[in-house]
Amino acid sequence: MAETVVAAEGVPLAKSVQEMSTNREEPPPQFVVKDGSLGVTYSSSSSSSSAVLVPTIDISLLSTDDEELHKLKLALTSSGCFQAINHGISSSFLDKVREVAKQFFALPLEEKKKYSRAAHDVQGYGHDLVVSEMQVLDWCSRLFLRVFPEHERKLNLWPKNPDDFGEILHEYSMKLKEMMEILFKAMANSLKLEENSFSNQFGEQPVMQVRFNFYPPCSRPDQVLGVKPHSDRSGVTVLLQDEEVEGLQIIEDDKWITVPVIPHALVVNLGDQMQIMTNGVYKSPVHRVLTNTERLRISVAMFNEPAPEKEIGPVDQLVDEERPRLYRNVKNYAAFNYECFQKGKVALEEVKV
Repeated sequence: MAETVVAAEGVPLAKSVQEMSTNREEPPPQFVVKDGSLGVTYSSSSSSSSAVLVPTIDISLLSTDDEELHKLKLALTSSGCFQAINHGISSSFLDKVREVAKQFFALPLEEKKKYSRAAHDVQGYGHDLVVSEMQVLDWCSRLFLRVFPEHERKLNLWPKNPDDFGEILHEYSMKLKEMMEILFKAMANSLKLEENSFSNQFGEQPVMQVRFNFYPPCSRPDQVLGVKPHSDRSGVTVLLQDEEVEGLQIIEDDKWITVPVIPHALVVNLGDQMQIMTNGVYKSPVHRVLTNTERLRISVAMFNEPAPEKEIGPVDQLVDEERPRLYRNVKNYAAFNYECFQKGKVALEEVKV
């Protein structure tokens, strides 16, 4: 049975990417990158610079080891991205998170469609929110859920199959919350700021949202992306990569660098809101996801955002004559980001002073 994918503005697709992949069909024009080229790609296996640009940071040392704190600062002022190890989450539990993701996406289409998002909502199962007929679509299926604040969970969209899905997602998000508390303090300490400089801006009820990503094989990886180049609207994004298949790339010095797979590390990248809070000292990296012809890829991204009613802006101590204020204060950056996306504008540019 063919799946009709109806977009937010009613731009229909005849089939899902999963169905097109299974049938080895050519991706339709909506998925093709318009310039016909995905640009220069530098693989992690052939580029020694990838390990430098995406360093490994030991989370357990950040509160006691000045050298590790300095490594964190170097990572966030350059690429805005690092691989977190010794983060307090066991390898076996991370494998469970991946496993429930795989089990959900392996369900029959009719079962997955029980959790479909509404046309104008982001929560639930589906594909790109389409806001324009000119938009290039991602070769990806997603399950997007709000996890915190807890009272904002739409539990009707949380899969009942596998039956431990909800329990594992809740436990995973609680563990990541603990890691975020350590990171917020460490990021503040690395810039010689008060420890609560960032956590205060996130508020007492910060938002955490998860996106389970399914990238099926694609017959034209030279023309189609799993996710288009973008920076995250979040404060901090934590990504559990596929344990084997690479695909995530960040851009540095106009070159795409593949983020290597370290099976039980967590990839941490900053989002726009942290770049705003640090007055541009820390970077929100532009990144994308490649497709490949042979292997499916699954990842789990957790987005950490300030409470929408909290006004965020550059920390006062990071604004001076040498580094004037770069960004104005803003509330509900997520909504602002979506408005800009609909108009073809870049939100981070629009909040510049």
